Amino acid sequence: MPPTTADEVRAAFLRFFTDRQHVLVPSAGLIPAHPAAPLFTNAGMVPFIPYFLGEEPAPFLRATSSQRCVRVRGKHDDIDAIGRTTRHLTFFEMLGNFSFGDYFKAEAIAHAWSFLTGVLGIGADRLWVTVHHTDDEAFELWTSLTAVPAERVQRLGSDNFWEMGPTGPCGPSSEIFYDKGPELGDDGGPEHGGVERFVEVWNLVFMSFFRQADGTLDPLPRNNIDTGAGLERLLPIVQDTTSVFDTDVLRGLIATAEQLTGASYGAGAEDDVSLRILADHARAFTFLIADGVVPSNTERGYVLRRIIRRAVRHAQRLGAQRPVLAAMSSAVVAAMLASAPELATFAGTVAETLDREEHRFQETLTLGLGTLDQLMAGGTTEISGADAFRLHDTFGFPVDLTREIAADHGVSVDVAGFDEAMAAQRQQARGATDQASGGEPGRADRYQAILDEAGRTEFIGYTTNEAEATVVGVVPSEMPGVVEVFTDRTPFYAEGGGQLGDHGTMTRRGGDAGTARVVDTNMAVAGLVRHVVEGGAWIRPGQSLLLRVDGDHRAALRRSHTATHLLHWALRTMFGDSLRQQGSLVAPDQLRFDFNHHAPLTTDDLAALEDLVAAQIMGDRPVRVEEMPKAEAVAAGAISFFGEKYGDVVRVVRAGDESVELCGGTHVSSLGEIGGMLVRSESSIGSNLRRLEAVTGLAARAEVRRRTALLADIAGALRVSPDEAPDALRRLQEHSRAADRARRSLEVEVDAGMASRLAAEAVGGTVVARCDGRDQGSLRTLALAVRQVGGVHAVALVGTPDQRSVALVVALADGAGDAAAIAKQVAPVIGGGGGGRDPRLATAGGRLVDRIDDAVAVLREQLGV
Repeated sequence: MPPTTADEVRAAFLRFFTDRQHVLVPSAGLIPAHPAAPLFTNAGMVPFIPYFLGEEPAPFLRATSSQRCVRVRGKHDDIDAIGRTTRHLTFFEMLGNFSFGDYFKAEAIAHAWSFLTGVLGIGADRLWVTVHHTDDEAFELWTSLTAVPAERVQRLGSDNFWEMGPTGPCGPSSEIFYDKGPELGDDGGPEHGGVERFVEVWNLVFMSFFRQADGTLDPLPRNNIDTGAGLERLLPIVQDTTSVFDTDVLRGLIATAEQLTGASYGAGAEDDVSLRILADHARAFTFLIADGVVPSNTERGYVLRRIIRRAVRHAQRLGAQRPVLAAMSSAVVAAMLASAPELATFAGTVAETLDREEHRFQETLTLGLGTLDQLMAGGTTEISGADAFRLHDTFGFPVDLTREIAADHGVSVDVAGFDEAMAAQRQQARGATDQASGGEPGRADRYQAILDEAGRTEFIGYTTNEAEATVVGVVPSEMPGVVEVFTDRTPFYAEGGGQLGDHGTMTRRGGDAGTARVVDTNMAVAGLVRHVVEGGAWIRPGQSLLLRVDGDHRAALRRSHTATHLLHWALRTMFGDSLRQQGSLVAPDQLRFDFNHHAPLTTDDLAALEDLVAAQIMGDRPVRVEEMPKAEAVAAGAISFFGEKYGDVVRVVRAGDESVELCGGTHVSSLGEIGGMLVRSESSIGSNLRRLEAVTGLAARAEVRRRTALLADIAGALRVSPDEAPDALRRLQEHSRAADRARRSLEVEVDAGMASRLAAEAVGGTVVARCDGRDQGSLRTLALAVRQVGGVHAVALVGTPDQRSVALVVALADGAGDAAAIAKQVAPVIGGGGGGRDPRLATAGGRLVDRIDDAVAVLREQLGV
């Protein structure tokens, strides 16, 4: 039977292409590594950008993947259409096959057609194709290699010419559309028909040119193929429904949303939109957070916060009385676990992040909705830009949310006016006077005023985790419930050099005691440490507070930071002094280290690297810190970390006897405190740039336990000990290969015997027969074998492989007639299409299993038997 569920279709696609010598590439994360990439991974080709740009040689000629994607913000922004159409999603999976200088148009077209009509059993009569109006070759290939007739191949313009950007690789494309039926729109194909009726399911990009800055197109040294088939676009077809939201995974998430909100799907149009938005957004925010995106007011964090807040708003609209996003995320983890098992590792972090954001935004909604309701009262038709900005600035109400809520009430928003107000605020932050606020100094001026009056913040966190300090300034944050607190001194390390800022508390003692949480620490301006504080509305300048750093958080950061120094030393020891750090992230739960190198690290390289670091950690040598003139430090062999700025006097960190770095971060006192380091991944982030991700301490132990449990699971499935698992797997693989060889040999024998029997039944050299249980490829092989038997000049075989679809093959000897014409005549009988242009061999498919015998009769009539 053809695959129907999401897991089955995904597996069938990847198996189809791995069977055709494509290397299976796991899905990359949603945060692209290449600088030319968009904000998020929004297409299957994004992880392969270095190969398409020629920055790195592709490690394979053919590849296939099921790439997780997000399309929100920018050229591909579907968020406003979510829930209101049958096909748009913010999160989706892009199935793709890629060729790097190997095959080109003919093979790409043949592969796509074979998978859609052969594997999925989609009727050829439901498929349309578009090509670029200049691409005569693609037009000819579609009409000669497949069963699509010329009248269903439409020539379009710029929509069928793909470009990576203003310059770079580009080329004509060809898109495959599925006709969902006349009840969903006008006829006329993709060019003229209804957009809900003709839905694109696969895009084939024939990458053959490089666009120069002056617009000229130069041929690429080798042609590439980049294709993308939306998994969620295919599922409604194979599951016999019209909407992506009625397919297995998304419908299950809608059911969870119904349980959490009390709403019923199908009870009302607007409620249905909200339920669909919850289902879609749940996948988006779950995977984004799992991939490391943190809600914020800039870049990726802003997009994530926008998605979360839309989901909260629609949950409340449906009547949710309690937070629902964490529960929705849990449902996503359960639904996607088979294809994304890594989600389970991050489920706790995702739930915590969502709970925090949802509670925070519920407060914002409560405050902002009242004001918004007042603005929309009294027959107002438009909310001014100034009012939209006030909602944003005072209540943290995103303008996108204001627009959406206003649209629900038939009210528009002056977005241009809002943009002007935002621009004015940015100008104020650069030190200009904001006349609208009565001359209040800009934010940057306020920071500078605090620095001028109180002086630089004294950092005392190298020797202590807590201290008394005096508040010298408080600035309201753009985030509700958050203030920025400045003190004369602090034990909190401000983010820098790749190390994240400290967390902790600020406490006021006495009769009016209070405690606030420090959730981040960074530099407002050079020399002025900013504590980002939640629950600190009571804090005032002049107060004396006890500042206490979260000791566990700091200790984890110390382990990660010192480990990056050891990693840097070990890499330079292995590959030479030309290797330099190019960036880093020092977080409590992981570290990330970027460096220049020309090739991927092998398994042996990674083992040697871990061994070098482990030897240093086991030696437990002290970590010594001293200050000295920069020239003296450089003469002593100290090297600097990427992105750091140094004064004349520098801080030198000696991690054991080997590593010497200029560094302002916090570190362990002896290397044994790191507790161990384990490399979790190694990858490319650009031309000659590599990235290592690793864990230390308890996180490293957890990673070892995870890998050990995984090995134990594999060994258990193989019924051997873990030590015996590799050999058992190899034996299993060889057994599988032997079984495949035996099966293929048996199939040849069976086909030969079957061919002889069928040929013996020939009437006047013609064989017409029904053969069930064979897919179209197997039926084609059998027909060709029958045609090779002496005395046979015409063969027509038809049957059902699965009791759901029909396969038909006509094979004729030279001069015996037109096989394509015969197949086209018979295809409508079985409710399908096909034929092609080959007069000697033609195939067709359909879905009317109960008409197979009728088709046999028509074939006999056509062939005169």
